[in-house]
Amino acid sequence: MKTLKEAKIGETVKVIKLHGEGAVKRRIMDMGITKGVEVYVRKVAPLGDPVEVTVRGYELSLRKADADMIEVQ
Repeated sequence: MKTLKEAKIGETVKVIKLHGEGAVKRRIMDMGITKGVEVYVRKVAPLGDPVEVTVRGYELSLRKADADMIEVQ
């Protein structure tokens, strides 16, 4: 299982599944990250937190803990 946190800079990945539950999962889905959507990894901060991605045509910063809940391929 590969997560968004493990994706390299410049890589485009496809979301397979969202882990987590309740409000956390709902917040990730509200940001536009849903099953089947493609996510491009733009930047990763020097200490790895946050991760900057492009999803559905807009830029988004995700915490490492949130990125770890997103299973990708």
